[in-house]
Formats: sequence, C-alpha cells, structure tokens
Amino acid sequence: MNSTDSQNKASPYKGRRISVAPMLDWTDRHCRLFHRQITRHTWLYTEMVTVGALLHGDVGRHLDYNDEEHPLALQLGGSDPDDLAKCAKLAEKWGYDEINLNCGCPSERVQKGAFGACLMSESALVADCVKAMRDAVSIDVTVKHRIGINDEESYDFVRDFIGSIKQAGCETFIVHARNAILKGLSPKDNREIPPLKYDYAYRLKRDFPQLEILLNGGITTEAEIDLHLQHVDGVMLGRAAYHNPYLMANFDAKYYSDDRQIMTREEIVHAMLPYMRTQLQRFGKKGEGWLKPSSITRHMLGLMAGMPGAKGFRQLLSDSARLIADEDAVLLEALQRMKAMSA
Repeated sequence: MNSTDSQNKASPYKGRRISVAPMLDWTDRHCRLFHRQITRHTWLYTEMVTVGALLHGDVGRHLDYNDEEHPLALQLGGSDPDDLAKCAKLAEKWGYDEINLNCGCPSERVQKGAFGACLMSESALVADCVKAMRDAVSIDVTVKHRIGINDEESYDFVRDFIGSIKQAGCETFIVHARNAILKGLSPKDNREIPPLKYDYAYRLKRDFPQLEILLNGGITTEAEIDLHLQHVDGVMLGRAAYHNPYLMANFDAKYYSDDRQIMTREEIVHAMLPYMRTQLQRFGKKGEGWLKPSSITRHMLGLMAGMPGAKGFRQLLSDSARLIADEDAVLLEALQRMKAMSA
C-alpha cells in the first residue's frame, strides 16, 4: 500500500496491477484454479458472499479454496459493521489475502439486504463497516463501488464517497466506472447501458494520489489495459477474462516482470486433469453436493477462443453425459480435434 502509517500489514504478493472481478456463479474455486494455471500473479476474487451466509450457513462451503489460488480476495456483501467484522475474522483465519466490501452490485435482491450499490448513498455507514473490519483483522480491506447511483452523475459524488471511506483507513478502491441504476435495469443491463466514464477514475487518482485506484468496466484488450495503466494503479477485468481466459497468458511477463515460460493452451488442459481427478474422487459420487465434471469444464469453454476448432472444443466440454462417463477422454479428444484443425 502507498500509505506508510497503515495499520494493516503489507501484502506478501505483488501489487494489484491486474485482477479478475468477482462474478456471481462464475468465479468459484474451480474457475479460480483454472485461471491460476494461466496467470500466477493476477489477483483473483471470490463470488460475493453475504454475511448471513457465513454467519448462519456452511462456512467451509463458502470459504474453501485451493492453496494455489493466492493472491486471493474474499468479497463480502453486508452493511452491519459487527457482522462484517466477524466475517472478516473468519476470512483472515481461512487465509485470505484481502477482504473486499461490495458497494457496487445494483440487483434488487441485494438492495433488499441493504448492501451493494445502494450503500453509496450512506458513506458514513460504509466508513463504519470498513473501520470495523480493519480493527478486526490485519489483512487489507478494500471497497468496490460504482461512480454514482441513479441520476447522481456528478464527479463530486464519487469523490466525496471515497473521501469519507478514506478517513476510515481504506487505501484501495476498485472503481466500476458506470453509474448503478437501482430501479428498472437488470444487473446485466447495469453492466452495459450506463455509460462508461473512465475519466472519473483518472480524476480520482489525481485527487487521491496516495490511494490505490483500480479501474473496472468494459475493458477487453491489452491495449486498453495499457492505456488505463497510464492513469490508474491497476485494472480489473470481468467477463473478458472469463470468456477469453488466454488473454491473461502474457500478464505475468508484461505486468509482473515474471519471465517464466508461458503455458500453452494444451499444457493448461493437461494441468487441469489431475485437479479434476482429485476433485471428482472426493466429491464425484452422486448425492447431495455431487460435483459433476461440467462444474469444472464449464469454466474452460473459452480457453480456445479465436482458435480453429474452438466450437468443437466447447461442444465436447459441454457434453455432460460423456464427461461423467470419462472426463479425461473427452478433454483429450477435444485437444486432438483442436490440433487436427490447426494442422
């Protein structure tokens, strides 16, 4: 972190130059393990986990992860400082590297729980939440948010929001550079319809040079990443990283000065086979909590994006019946099809 008087310990990992956004139903532990085969240093985030799910549900189911996933952040959804502090302690105990507070999700279901983007209108409460978590743990506490809500589009709004939370000790802000429309738009529409205003994030970095400002929203190419990194500290990718994961293959060398050899797509598939075998051996028996092979391979469908034979690769990895019969054979057959198309 930039501040020298932070009470939170410095992360043992390289900075959040590049990260993959928390995405509900997508960035589960299988997805993150797959992404970790492609990039060693890119920061990974869990799906949002609500405080209620942690305090009253199966903690292991929500917090389990693979050791290879570090650096790894847990995103929490909630608005009660005491509950968030308890969950932060759980996260630290389980070994997470960061706790991220969701102040950006616009869904009506989340609003009913009084958290997500609607918290941007209650900066004092967010500050209390951040302070409670920072007082409870030594790992980083960060905030992900929008630039405004509904018709509130002035730069002053998001500047004052960050100014208030900064006073509680938060030093890292992930700025989704769109407004959140709390009524009338679906979460999908909220990711696409409100216009992107990257200049707001740029101005935030100029106004708060001591803070770590990460930019999120609509970023799909290395060229765009390079442009944004001229103005902010880091870039968070969302669906681009999921649908075209091999986009991240060069990130370690380019953004983290790691000159280890980049894994080929074929090597990544072979690296996933032992993981699949282990997971299916532990959880693959039919019954409650049964893990289907497709629960893992669904995250791999975009690995061959842009390559000859990518459609056939996706079709094979989507064949649940064949995967259950012999997941290894299906994966290897998909690779052979790709190689034949490329020959």
